Amino acid sequence: MEINIHKRWLRFDRMLSTSIWKQFAWISTILILLWGLSFVLLSCSGYPWYHFCKTHDVKPWLMPLYLLIDTNALNNLYLDTSKDGAAHGWMLLVSSITYLFGLLIFNGVIISVLSNWIALRKENYNHGISRYHNSGHYVIMGYDDMVPSVIADIFRRNPKAQILVLSAVSSVVIREQLRKAVAREHFDQIVVNYGHRTAREYYPDIQLELAKEIYVVGKRSLPNHDAVNVECVENIFTYLDKVAKTVPSLPQRILCVFEDFDTYSAFKLADIFEKAKQLHIDFVPYNYYVGWAKQVLVARRYFSTYADVRNEYPAVYRQGIGYDDPHYVHLVFVGTSTFAVAFALEAAQLLHFPNGTDYSPNKRERHKPVKTKITFIDKNAESEMLLFRTRNRHFFDIQSCYYRDLSKKDSQEEIISPNLFEGDKADFLDVDFEFVNGDVYSKEVQQLISKWATDENQYMSIFLAHSNQRDNFCLGMNMPDTVYDNNVNVFIRQDNADTFVTELRNAHTVSDEEQAKKEDFYSIKNGSVVKTNRPQRYAHIYPFGMTNTAFYYNDMDTTRAQLYNYLYQTADYSTSHFIDKLVLASIPVEHLLLDAQQRWQNLKVALKWSNLYAVETFPCKQASLEVMRGEKKPLTEQQQTECLARVEHDRWNVEKLLMGYRKPLENEDKYSLRGDGEEFKENRKNLENNKKHHFVHPDICPFDKLDNVRILDERFVEYIPWILSLAPISAE
Repeated sequence: MEINIHKRWLRFDRMLSTSIWKQFAWISTILILLWGLSFVLLSCSGYPWYHFCKTHDVKPWLMPLYLLIDTNALNNLYLDTSKDGAAHGWMLLVSSITYLFGLLIFNGVIISVLSNWIALRKENYNHGISRYHNSGHYVIMGYDDMVPSVIADIFRRNPKAQILVLSAVSSVVIREQLRKAVAREHFDQIVVNYGHRTAREYYPDIQLELAKEIYVVGKRSLPNHDAVNVECVENIFTYLDKVAKTVPSLPQRILCVFEDFDTYSAFKLADIFEKAKQLHIDFVPYNYYVGWAKQVLVARRYFSTYADVRNEYPAVYRQGIGYDDPHYVHLVFVGTSTFAVAFALEAAQLLHFPNGTDYSPNKRERHKPVKTKITFIDKNAESEMLLFRTRNRHFFDIQSCYYRDLSKKDSQEEIISPNLFEGDKADFLDVDFEFVNGDVYSKEVQQLISKWATDENQYMSIFLAHSNQRDNFCLGMNMPDTVYDNNVNVFIRQDNADTFVTELRNAHTVSDEEQAKKEDFYSIKNGSVVKTNRPQRYAHIYPFGMTNTAFYYNDMDTTRAQLYNYLYQTADYSTSHFIDKLVLASIPVEHLLLDAQQRWQNLKVALKWSNLYAVETFPCKQASLEVMRGEKKPLTEQQQTECLARVEHDRWNVEKLLMGYRKPLENEDKYSLRGDGEEFKENRKNLENNKKHHFVHPDICPFDKLDNVRILDERFVEYIPWILSLAPISAE
């Protein structure tokens, strides 16, 4: 019995603590009971109060209520004491007893409940329990250090945006962290709600179906982060599928953050969420490390804590690389952290130049390619190389890589041959990977870095990508002198603040007017004073990797990719022609963009990423084209077009191999098939099926071995200005 009583009190306390309206309901119930008690006491008093109410036009049900409110109400207003003094005494007692109960209710309980109601609303707001109607808002699910940069990016694109953050982290803690990172004028546009991103019962409370965009972030430091985010996205699609018919439109985009690089790569290749296409929602996998690689290599900028502070990065290819240019890009990564691997793979897909092709206007004498070089320096470079080659096995099925062990005396560079192919079917890619085993502080490694820095043919950049911020900074401040003297860009990974590295660079950067005064360097050569121009020591150091400025997503890149896809989807492959430019010019821009967007939504994820990588190389292609036009013996316009088409195919080869496609074996290759007839047509059909479902692509080959698709690649170069006219890079 005692246990049951305790359970009843538990239910009672829980009920009162969960809703203010239940507290008012209990007050109302008690008030009704006391009103009944007052009615009974009046009836037992012997005074004809009911008759009095009728003769004085007073509602009978009001009399008991008046007695609860005022003990003298009956005595001063309603009773005729001159006729019956005894009755007055009884009624005074009745009214006094009733008033005591009224005093308890009106002056005690109601005031307390109202105070509790205000306190409860304040507490609910502070703890993110209060719910508000939203529409057209941005929803961020989960919270970690990356969220402030997501919010800042949203406000850059839409200053009037309303943002809702759903997280199981304390709402008070989240607000305090956002106060440090979000501009004051935007802070009132953010609502923080408590809730678990995988629990569907919270979705109606935040009007998820009415959101404009959804960002599934989570907490990246947790080991099960990616699995929980996948579950969250699945739950979101299930919920949106149920309510799709009840709302005018669903969210335009769901962006999901993946911490593990392998998970992210898998989602770039496979259409795991087919519901996204059915609901016409753009599903975007996002990786923190790749996002930073795009900021450094593509956008070449990042924003500090507030949106109006923009910082620029230099191009790793300097002013550009032309056809006859002996220079090549050399990226050196100190450490093999996730940052280093992500940057290296993005660089391999983006950095392709005219001098890296084997094209030559003179068909009798081929041009010797100058390849982009990517080097890893690590104490465990051999084991890291095995892991890297395994992760990207299809790339190294074709391409050699290089290994050097500087921990041993008299070590020689070792060429590791491709896994599967040889001869003219191997080593036709324009990117080389190199692994150097050794301690970066050792004499041998320092001498090697110094040698690279003085090589006039290298456009060298060093990325210090250790997991420990202090190690990166220490190394960045103590590179060989030749690194600083030869304008080598040094990128230093930092955890949060970029301030110190940025201020140090600014302090060592001089204006053009001061350059002659501060950068002249004097030395003695052959008995004479020689003046040379050298930068100040830390004029070329740059921070990257800060969590509070991590998020990068470019809508213009997506628009360019949609237009790129539109051209190839509407092309006539029988004649190898795109839609004529005059026809494109006659289509209203809004209709064309809408058509391109609809075609994009039905595209496979792998093809979306292929289109994105293609348009992300436009700045690099523009720089190369400008350099080519200024060369001593410039190629003709037709030769430049063919050269850039070869560059694009070199890029495409690397992209497909790193995304998971593979070059077909001889018995799988459509180019090895000969003959005519139905059997040949059936074989071609089967090989197309292999490409679509098994990621075996027959066009992974040198440019000269392509069929008529090469004509489209050449003609596409002429359409780049058209794409940029609709989605200009300068608008970013």
